[in-house]
This record gives sequence, C-alpha cells and structure tokens, in this order.
Amino acid sequence: MAEFKIFEAIMLLCFGVSWPISIYKSYTSRKVGSKSVVFLYAVLLGYVAGIINKLIYSPDIVLILYILNLLMVAADTVLYYRNVRIERSRAAAPQGEGERPLENAED
Repeated sequence: MAEFKIFEAIMLLCFGVSWPISIYKSYTSRKVGSKSVVFLYAVLLGYVAGIINKLIYSPDIVLILYILNLLMVAADTVLYYRNVRIERSRAAAPQGEGERPLENAED
C-alpha cells in the first residue's frame, strides 16, 4: 500500500467542505441560478480519474475522500436537474400557479 499523502488529503477536505454548502443552496433555492452542469460534469470526471489513479497506483485512505466528494458532486448534479424541471414547470404554469404561498403574509 502506498504512503498516505497529507497534502492530497487536505486538498480533498477543502474541496469537500464546499459541496455540502452547494448542495444545501441547490436544495433550498429550487433554482438553477448560475450553476453550470458542464462544470459539475468536469468535476465528476476529475474525481473519477482521481479514484482510478488511487486504485491503480497508490491505494490509501485518501480514496475515501475522493469517493465522498464524488458522491456530493453527484448529489448536486441530481439537484441541478431537479431544479431545471421545477423551473420549467413554473414557467409553464399559468401566472400565480406553481408558486409557494407566503407564510404569515399580510393582506
């Protein structure tokens, strides 16, 4: 088994911190916003390449971080498509329909 690479682990941890935030924003906003699906796929491809590299050349515990990050980006990608579907249904709905009612709205 290859030696543990601390700086690679730190890099993956730093990247990994941002994905839960992105997932939360995607889930709660229900909008695509400025998110790029091409970027998400590029990141997914990068993590897959990192996982393959780890499995072939230097398997160690850092592989778990690659897999966790891959799963988070995959979740964010799924939410992207959910949000696209939500935005399309809002756009197709007659005006006033498809919107969430405001709670405690004053008349």
